[in-house]
Amino acid sequence: MKKLFILFFLLLSAGMQSQSLLIPDRVFDGETLFTNWIVIVDGNQIEYSGPLDKCPIKIIKDTVLLKGMTLLPGIIEGHSHLLLHPYNETSWNDQVLQESPAERAIRGTVYARRSLLAGITTMRDLGAEGAGYTDVYLKKTIDEGIIPGPRLLVAGPAIVATGAYGPKGFHDGVVVPLGAETVSGIDEAIKTVRRQIGNGSDFIKVYADYRWNPGEPAQPTFLQNEIEAMVATAESTGRYVVAHASTPEGIRRAVLAGVETIEHGDLGTIKEFTLMKENDVAFCPTLAAGEAVEQYGGWIKGKDPVPMRIILKKASFEEALKSGVEIVFGGDVGVFSHGENYRKMELMVEYGMTPLAVLQSATSVNARVFHLDRLGRIRKGLLADIIAVQGDPTKNISAIKSVKFVMKDGEVYLGDK
Repeated sequence: MKKLFILFFLLLSAGMQSQSLLIPDRVFDGETLFTNWIVIVDGNQIEYSGPLDKCPIKIIKDTVLLKGMTLLPGIIEGHSHLLLHPYNETSWNDQVLQESPAERAIRGTVYARRSLLAGITTMRDLGAEGAGYTDVYLKKTIDEGIIPGPRLLVAGPAIVATGAYGPKGFHDGVVVPLGAETVSGIDEAIKTVRRQIGNGSDFIKVYADYRWNPGEPAQPTFLQNEIEAMVATAESTGRYVVAHASTPEGIRRAVLAGVETIEHGDLGTIKEFTLMKENDVAFCPTLAAGEAVEQYGGWIKGKDPVPMRIILKKASFEEALKSGVEIVFGGDVGVFSHGENYRKMELMVEYGMTPLAVLQSATSVNARVFHLDRLGRIRKGLLADIIAVQGDPTKNISAIKSVKFVMKDGEVYLGDK
């Protein structure tokens, strides 16, 4: 330890340039936990990560001492809705029907900042839910530095089969805004994908199954060849397709059609998860949203009997883990409060994953699945999206709630500068 501090002061006294030296107790690099490591940031990228005594850089301008903390890559949220807020505040129907896109955009700016300060430096937003392309413009204002927020990957309006989405419950003479864009047939599907990409969607979200009428169980919506057409169209532009799918048949059609991730998968079995693994399709189980909805309905966790929905979800998650399918971190945040993304991590551990595997899922795994080649790890040459939390989240995942330092693209948003 004495040698470590001698080298530290030598670095401080060597001169002044543009690098920033970060000294935590531990560094999780997206894959493995290390002690006695430092990280040096130069501009917006990582210049060095590793043991202090092997650091080739001898001139440091700024130093941030992160005592008792673990440094890790910025968290990549895989399933979010910045244009939604918790359903116990306002129901989904009323958000779509009564809150204007302008109001929802304003709310979205608040939620974007809240997410960033919670350590979420990248978010994949899975649909504007009736607000058109407001997510595209939210991303634009973040990219231009007008408002603070995570890097965004946005879907724009999700694509649903004609008749299979809401809000519903009105007679046939009433025209209401829908939470997504409807299509039928291959020609319409291709045209809609092209239009959405032209309007700024980074990827395409489709609903492979849904409730055709309120109170009914989910059923498949699109035919497999319709999804195949959307996948081929998106891939020809360098984009990809993800699928909301909860039923075995909906999952099967989407996987065989070539989507890259399955969202929710509540009723998936070992057969579907094995098929996903065989086809290199990742799984985003959105555990936190399911528990939140049950709690909004009155369930008191730890006191009341566990609802059947949660029992089934735990069982399907266990089957997913057995299959070896790639698990994506994503909680469907927006259904529950923005900035509380950690709730999904805690549930992933509660449902059977190790804390280390959860952290990998939220960093390096999500970066790989989402084609983010310069994010998700702490490594020389990658972008400086870095956070620090008090304690060791590889031992206690709840430490991820205690975010003390946030850097995105080399700029510090929380903590010492």
